[in-house]
Amino acid sequence: MPMPTSADLRDELAVTVEDGVATLWLNRPDKRNAVTLAMWRALAEHCRRLASDTGVRVLVVRGVGDHFCAGADIADLAAVDLVEYHRVNTEADAALAAFPKPTIAVVTGACVGGGTEIAVACDLRIADATARVGITPARLGIVYPAIALERVVRLAGPSATKHLLYSAEIVDSERALRVGLLDEVHPIGTLDARVEAFTTLLARERSLLTQMASKELVDAASTHGRIDPQLAARWSAEAAAGADATEGMAAFLERRPPVFTWAPGAATPLGPSEPAGS
Repeated sequence: MPMPTSADLRDELAVTVEDGVATLWLNRPDKRNAVTLAMWRALAEHCRRLASDTGVRVLVVRGVGDHFCAGADIADLAAVDLVEYHRVNTEADAALAAFPKPTIAVVTGACVGGGTEIAVACDLRIADATARVGITPARLGIVYPAIALERVVRLAGPSATKHLLYSAEIVDSERALRVGLLDEVHPIGTLDARVEAFTTLLARERSLLTQMASKELVDAASTHGRIDPQLAARWSAEAAAGADATEGMAAFLERRPPVFTWAPGAATPLGPSEPAGS
């Protein structure tokens, strides 16, 4: 979808939904979309609501204007209770990471500090060549949230993570791609088309059962180094009871696009919760 202007959106963290794709817009372009305490709180609330919306198939997070997110708003941070800020920040981070369907951060320009935290809480990070990534608590004498740091280490490894944390340097899109903090980097001017094509593919042409099962299983393997047999058995039983596998194989043999119909049932976890071991 075309990027709206700030005037088109009413809130500093706004939501649009189109054809099964929900987009969370960080909407403070004059501040490079720096995040306030109120925005962290709204992020958790929106994730909970959208997680239970059966019409939402994919969640995208992006910034209005030229930047994804320049991090926490330091003026706001200095004016609030740091214990409360940490609680709200951690809750928002966990809610985004536990969103049960595919999540994509669309990264342009600055993706720094809290912006990187938001991006790594998503499943995938698709960027253009303007993207610049950094983790900068060393500039402020604070400690990066542990829940986010764990994800950075899993993506980029300990050495690259230490480099970013020790130096607070901002790295370009090429280096961020190389160390694993970005998944795709596209030429300037082509990002929106790629995001639209990819989200359409996920929302309309792929099995939601496979996506939700894969997300939970991959996250378990990444976090704990193994997949609990009961978790694997639960998803195997769900697949066996549903019609997506039959439809997928029939469509393949008949050389036609599949029409997948599986939807989460009452027993399928939909609400975000803090990942185990965080």
